[in-house]
Amino acid sequence: MEYTNKEMQVIMIARQIQDGQRVIVGTGLPLVGASLAKKTYAPNCCLLVESGMIDGQPLEAPTSVADLRFSNGASTLNETFRYFGLQNNTMRKKTIDLGFLGGAQIDCYGNLNSTSIGDYHHPSARFSGSGGANGIATYVDTVLMMQHQKRRFVKKLDYLTSPGWIDGPDGRKKKGLPADRGPRAVITDLGLMRFDEETKRMYLAEYYPGVTPEQIIENTGFELDVSRAVESEAPDRESLELLRNVIDPNRIYIGKP
Repeated sequence: MEYTNKEMQVIMIARQIQDGQRVIVGTGLPLVGASLAKKTYAPNCCLLVESGMIDGQPLEAPTSVADLRFSNGASTLNETFRYFGLQNNTMRKKTIDLGFLGGAQIDCYGNLNSTSIGDYHHPSARFSGSGGANGIATYVDTVLMMQHQKRRFVKKLDYLTSPGWIDGPDGRKKKGLPADRGPRAVITDLGLMRFDEETKRMYLAEYYPGVTPEQIIENTGFELDVSRAVESEAPDRESLELLRNVIDPNRIYIGKP
């Protein structure tokens, strides 16, 4: 079956979720990917959204974290303020396994900017800021979502909103952050990046079928190791049919073919 890079990106999101994990997901592609994971790779994962719904089993992709479609089969429907209290407590106790985050900029150590572009006091663009992202980045292993563009993959962030590995192996420890938690993968519309165990620098792990490592280098604003890169496994028919016909039948997220 033919597929788009956006569909491939959703498949890659789903593949990062392991069965039995407790996962914080947000609006957009992570919700779609998590919904797919729940129906395929990880039927026993527990999904949490910041509106307070926990362990939802949506029949199709919700349009936001407040969409009541997420409440289908949920074990808990908390008020939002109770969710944030629960989230803070459970994250500190390391009972949340994974969180998905996005941003406007990312650097080679997985630090994210979702605050502003340009000078902070006179920015060319202002965004929503951290929300709960900083807390998730501090206490939870994360998967980062980006569109692969040179203006987003930058040598130096205009503003550091959510911490990655800071500046290398001891970066988090020096800042008083949990050193055993941090970004584990970056998923874009071109490929999958991971972080070297020793240097904590980003490297290309997988490139999508039809994409070349050279394309990814051209769209990255810092030096990126591609020596370990392999071509990603193409999506299977079952996952694509679920994605198109059940999870996002109106193609709100995956777009037109």
